[in-house]
Amino acid sequence: MKRLSKLIYTLAATLLITGAVWAQTHTMQATSLDPGAKGSVDIKRDKDANNAKVSVKVEHLASPTLLTPQAAEYVVWIQPQGEQAHNEGNLRVGDNERADMEFTTTASRFNVLVTAETEAHPQQPSNRVVLRADVQ
Repeated sequence: MKRLSKLIYTLAATLLITGAVWAQTHTMQATSLDPGAKGSVDIKRDKDANNAKVSVKVEHLASPTLLTPQAAEYVVWIQPQGEQAHNEGNLRVGDNERADMEFTTTASRFNVLVTAETEAHPQQPSNRVVLRADVQ
């Protein structure tokens, strides 16, 4: 019985450690454009660590039309280290000032940016960064 308890404890500890290696949460840093905004980036890597599912969640994010100057959209960008940023799509903020988005990447080190944009599908991020996180 003692041996079985030890085995179960060891398996549980191994699962916790493995989960910690493959899942990470990063807190996004707000800028002066909307200092009350909060966000997080959850990373879940596949078993081979080749792909990562990225989940961006924000709250207390004002409608882009309430910014000064106004913006039309919030856009989520991923910028792999040493590369250009890639537009992952528009972040739709609800009346509750919350939004979320998921995407997949092969990058292991990258920045996630949320920018306020005047156009719906920009090719590169503006300098109007609202939230950012560095994923290492």
